[in-house]
Amino acid sequence: MDNNRFFSIDRLVEFGMGMAVANQMVSTMNRAMQTMHVPGSGQTIPQPLQQIYFVAIDNKPVGPLNEGELSQLIYQKKVKKDTLAWMPGMLGWQPVEKVSAILKIVALTPPELPK
Repeated sequence: MDNNRFFSIDRLVEFGMGMAVANQMVSTMNRAMQTMHVPGSGQTIPQPLQQIYFVAIDNKPVGPLNEGELSQLIYQKKVKKDTLAWMPGMLGWQPVEKVSAILKIVALTPPELPK
């Protein structure tokens, strides 16, 4: 038997055995990963509480309003910079132009379409 030929068959067998061992290792790791329990992984991240707002329209409190509803009132020009507003955490009613959280909504409200 030729030495070069024997050597190449030997290398092929070694490669085949290495592949079989690697395949078993991958299979074992996949099973371990599927059955692994990571503490806290089953819990979903709680959504932040949506901020609520109150505004005074015609001297009457309107609310609670979410950001979308408040944005609609701003778009309809029912809420302006001097409209009084209140949200949880504030000590009292203040004009919209002094409430930074509402100014953010004003900035995100699209302008009217040009005529």
